[in-house]
Amino acid sequence: MRLIGHFIGGREVKGTSGRTADVFEPMTGTVQAKVDLATKAELRAAVENAKAAQPEWGATNPQRRVRVLMKFLELVARDNDALAELLAREHGKTLPDAKGDILRGVEVVEFALGIPQLMKGEYTEGAGPGIDIYSMRQPLGVVAGITPFNFPAMIPMWKFAPAIACGNAFILKPSERDPGVPMRLAELMLEAGLPPGILNVVNGDKEAVDAILDDPDIRAVGFVGSSPIAQYIYERAAATGKRAQCFGGAKNHAIIMPDADMDQTVDALVGAGYGAAGERCMAVSVAVPVGKTTADRLMEKLIPRVENLKIGPSIDPTADFGPLVTKEALNRVRNYVEIGIKEGAKLAVDGRGFKMQGYENGFYMGGCLFDNVTKDMRIYKEEIFGPVLSVVRAHDYDEALRLPSEHDYGNGVAIFTRDGDAARDFAARVNVGMVGINVPIPVPVAYYTFGGWKRSGFGDLNQYGPDSVRFYTKTKTVTSRWPSGVKEGAEFSIPTMK
Repeated sequence: MRLIGHFIGGREVKGTSGRTADVFEPMTGTVQAKVDLATKAELRAAVENAKAAQPEWGATNPQRRVRVLMKFLELVARDNDALAELLAREHGKTLPDAKGDILRGVEVVEFALGIPQLMKGEYTEGAGPGIDIYSMRQPLGVVAGITPFNFPAMIPMWKFAPAIACGNAFILKPSERDPGVPMRLAELMLEAGLPPGILNVVNGDKEAVDAILDDPDIRAVGFVGSSPIAQYIYERAAATGKRAQCFGGAKNHAIIMPDADMDQTVDALVGAGYGAAGERCMAVSVAVPVGKTTADRLMEKLIPRVENLKIGPSIDPTADFGPLVTKEALNRVRNYVEIGIKEGAKLAVDGRGFKMQGYENGFYMGGCLFDNVTKDMRIYKEEIFGPVLSVVRAHDYDEALRLPSEHDYGNGVAIFTRDGDAARDFAARVNVGMVGINVPIPVPVAYYTFGGWKRSGFGDLNQYGPDSVRFYTKTKTVTSRWPSGVKEGAEFSIPTMK
């Protein structure tokens, strides 16, 4: 059986804790590997390696730093098929979806190639008599990222690429459910020319997370996961003086106006609601048709599409989606379906009985579709993270606007309409961080930024884009004056530009 350790100081090292976690192959339900779970001492060893390597890397000019990322992109392209298969076998998502996971991470690496431009400071000549002022951006030192199971390639690259391009050393704590791809990415960064110690991967559970949060040499931490853990990490990081950007759960709504192209809308809902078995923080999990006629038309078209979704093993390139990541995840989603029934929602499509022939022990579930869901139900208020779509019928536009605006989560939202005025009003007024107009999954391109509001995001700065440079650097401002021609003598009032 494959044993996965840690990647510290440029090589894989075996764990010393004696604790391991099972890494499943979701499509078969079998254990395919075991991953070591780090102790505080092992985390500290990674920090020491990073701390020793960072000064020289931070002093390397930015252009040379991003050349390593250029080579890394070549290596990811070379190994793309193997990375996608490894990802699919550990996570459960289909091969095309796995390649999309890698590509969206690659796009942020591509953005990071331009970071030398964004790290330029400012300069003012003659700010005062004989005084020049300039600023510079400098790396923080050692920083860390705690990343989730659902995007084991994309989110690690979102985190470490900008951080390393800015001159930091990075400690990555990926999900213990699918650690294979993050370990492989670290190996590729080393092959690309990254000095040992600049990117370390420490596998672990809460013990490793708490060690990161308490370590005095880690200056910043980024997290993606559930909202309760995001809040915990944000508060504990802040208590120890760290910068933190923590992104949590979601309940993404899709508003369907009466004038929407219904065929296009149904295509969007099916793909965004059930892709990756719903295990996406940007998955559409709530559809909000406006008016009874719109709702009836939507359900008429949506029910047969959900009933005919093709569920298959991860290696089947024609499958719409594959299994969930673990049996615990599967049972959790099934439990939410039971809750919805008990709360009085109408289960229009029930996918709980789905079995994959030849893969009977896999963690499969068919698509589920609820109608007549109300905002007081748990299946509306809580994140299910599975192939379950809830339809909440709104009487009018104002009610539809209030639903996502008043929800605890504020990650993403979409509106489907042909009316430009309605779309413009919705985008301006909705209390959500990312908005799609006839776009179901409004994940911004890499040179903008990604981040939700309310309980979907904790911290002042978002992921990737210009915000990542602000997060991973500190600004130093220098005020200079040279003695020639300066009148001597002490001045006891506060300096001014007189």
